[in-house]
Amino acid sequence: MPLGSGQPRFLLLADVAEILNISPAQAYAIVRRDELKAIKIGGRGAWRVEATELEAYIQRLYAQTHEFIDSHPFGADEP
Repeated sequence: MPLGSGQPRFLLLADVAEILNISPAQAYAIVRRDELKAIKIGGRGAWRVEATELEAYIQRLYAQTHEFIDSHPFGADEP
């Protein structure tokens, strides 16, 4: 996201959790499993996620979901 666009470049894990409608603990787990790229900033190591990385993560989830749906058609087990 370009600087000066009015939107923050980096998001707190709490922001990520809110956007994805998950708990902060789940957001932390996603980052720690390296599913979502993040950086640690400062002496206390506060996590930050770049907005573009979050969008890329969401797009990957859409693709994974699409692949799952294609390989597991709804009602395929029905007689």
